[in-house]
Amino acid sequence: MGADREGSARRRLARAVAYAACGAVLLGGCASMPDSGDLRDVESTPRQDTQVRVFAMPPQQDASSTEIVQGFLEALTSDDPNYDTARKYLTKAAAKTWQPESQATVLANGPSIQTDPRPAGREGTSSITYTLQGSRVATVDAQQAYAPADGSYRRSVHLTRDAKSGQWRIDSLPQGVVMGRSDFQRNYTSVDKYYFASDTSAAETGQPVAVADPVFVRSRVDPTTQLVRSLLKGPTTWLGPVVRSSFPTGTALKKGVSGLVPDDQNRLTVPLNVKASRIGSAKCGEMATQLLFTLRNLTPTVDSVALQSVNGAHMCDVDEEQAEATAWRASTKRPDYLYFLDGKHRLVRMTTAGTGTSTGAVAVPGPFGAGTKPLRSVAVARDERTAAGVSSDGRALYVTSLASDGSLGGAVLTSHGATEDDRLTAPSWDARGDLWVADRDPAKPQLYMLAQGVGQPVAVQIPELDGRIKDVRVAADGVRIALVVEKDDKQSLLVGRIERTKSDDQQEVSVLEPRSATPGSEEVTAMSWAGDSRLVVVGREQGGVQQTRYVQVDGSTPDGPAPAALTGVLAIAASEDDRVALVADSQDDGIVRLPSGDQWQKVVKDGSAPVYPG
Repeated sequence: MGADREGSARRRLARAVAYAACGAVLLGGCASMPDSGDLRDVESTPRQDTQVRVFAMPPQQDASSTEIVQGFLEALTSDDPNYDTARKYLTKAAAKTWQPESQATVLANGPSIQTDPRPAGREGTSSITYTLQGSRVATVDAQQAYAPADGSYRRSVHLTRDAKSGQWRIDSLPQGVVMGRSDFQRNYTSVDKYYFASDTSAAETGQPVAVADPVFVRSRVDPTTQLVRSLLKGPTTWLGPVVRSSFPTGTALKKGVSGLVPDDQNRLTVPLNVKASRIGSAKCGEMATQLLFTLRNLTPTVDSVALQSVNGAHMCDVDEEQAEATAWRASTKRPDYLYFLDGKHRLVRMTTAGTGTSTGAVAVPGPFGAGTKPLRSVAVARDERTAAGVSSDGRALYVTSLASDGSLGGAVLTSHGATEDDRLTAPSWDARGDLWVADRDPAKPQLYMLAQGVGQPVAVQIPELDGRIKDVRVAADGVRIALVVEKDDKQSLLVGRIERTKSDDQQEVSVLEPRSATPGSEEVTAMSWAGDSRLVVVGREQGGVQQTRYVQVDGSTPDGPAPAALTGVLAIAASEDDRVALVADSQDDGIVRLPSGDQWQKVVKDGSAPVYPG
């Protein structure tokens, strides 16, 4: 029955989509509408077409119990803002207690419907039970946070026949909504909302650092207002311990406000309740900055945000330039150079400007460029004034200035691993100027943090880690870290939350609640941050071939195409600024780069370990 239900759903949704699209056409119209045929493409409705909206059909008179369940499941995937049509399939009591926003469960395919085999569950009775089944892919909780999931889904739906009207209605059902993956992709979109790192400021500017918190909103149900409400409610539970919001506790939209849209000057005015009425100009500017960063992530045409008090008075406003002056955000900071090691294991750099294939690579000033110490891997600080490098044997970590008069000095950290692969990983810098690296020594595996790159290495505690760290990339914001972890010859990509505390004047650093960003992968060859909440990953799923793809920190797959295919990738580098080309170290072609919308281009054959600052 599952396949029949999904086919019926597609046909009914196809007609709804088609009529909606027809109504959106100002001239012409539709002479006739199809009601049969292969409708598989309907569930691939382009998500950017916000004019096409899907509305479900209400229950038909004398509909069978099966049709009621089918119609209800179809209604869950419609663009009905408050699920009013879906509630018509429920009894009055069930409609009052059902909370569709409490959770969305995503299945590999649409839920199949099985009739309860017990005698009491037959159509001739006054009640009947159906079981919804499927394979779980993910859940989205009440905070709109996405989490990968697996295992089977099995929930019961109970129906009764009204004694007076004789109509079937659902009187018991699971909370939340459930739908197949294709319907979820059509109905929801991932958007970053922004908060500030609670204990971090950018080393170069002293500004508060913006941190992305991805959530999923219904893409055609007033997404701007949804996103603003979500931002005002505060960060998701996972990120909450390490970020702050400039909005006073209890701040919300003014009662009755909905349908927020920019005016003809691309300015969005946001009316707030009384909780935000007594704030200073600096705090107001931070609040407006959070909103602008968040809304531009959803609607790039928004140029400015204005806050309005509960009585309609103007509070403050910010445009893009003012927002960037208020807070540091990685994706708006274009790096000056791409860095990599040449054939002599010296650190060289080339400008990020232009898209030509000529390298123009020159040795960096200082010891790393002079080849004083041959290197295996490098990391350049965000301000591009300091670099860290691991010696060619993987044993020692050095930090030096990228200035002509810089000196090398002694190693700041040494590994005692027996082989190169059991020694130090490539290092990584965050925006506050701290340096991160892992020792892969099986006898003493450990993640370390060096404050400002020169302090005594701090052993980072990861109580939930199950496996050995093979690679490290800290997010620019300094509150999230990506780790490639190996166990039983399989590698997974985990993203953890960085928490810093002080005890007896000693700094303690922990990585907590690591979660998978690549569920299903069994091999991760290389990875890099490629946005405020996005990473680019080279790896292989079970039984598959090596591929390069983008993933979100929450384990979801972002919209848009994957990078062009490239074989034999050994390392990959991306900038949080997506205007900058993706760069890789290919086993066959050396250093190559991928300008936006183009194919991979060879940069230099004899090179390795490409990195952007970070």
